[in-house]
Amino acid sequence: MAAGQPTLVIVSEDPRTSHRANEAMRIALGIVAGENDVDIVLTGPAVHLLDADTDDLVDGDDVAKYRAALQRLGIPFHIEQSARPNDPDWNAENHTVIPIVAEQIAGLVTKASRFIVF
Repeated sequence: MAAGQPTLVIVSEDPRTSHRANEAMRIALGIVAGENDVDIVLTGPAVHLLDADTDDLVDGDDVAKYRAALQRLGIPFHIEQSARPNDPDWNAENHTVIPIVAEQIAGLVTKASRFIVF
């Protein structure tokens, strides 16, 4: 990964009601594929991008495909700690998850040179 221009992707859109959460993940995957350093932060309802049952998501098939590709590439998801679901089926595919609080998100902002916010 190129360390010159790290990108921070922050997703807060609810994938159960909006296409935007899936679009953010697709864009993040494209940036990673271009060999760029990317951090992905899921806040609020965006944490449902890691729900086991993608049938309840607007773009469930695409979400499953994009998150599997990100997992193969070793890209972790930074998850807003207070938004993490208690559902035992959440993150059933064992994606690497890094719990994060607001202050840590601010730290990621300071190290990034590009931002995508959905």
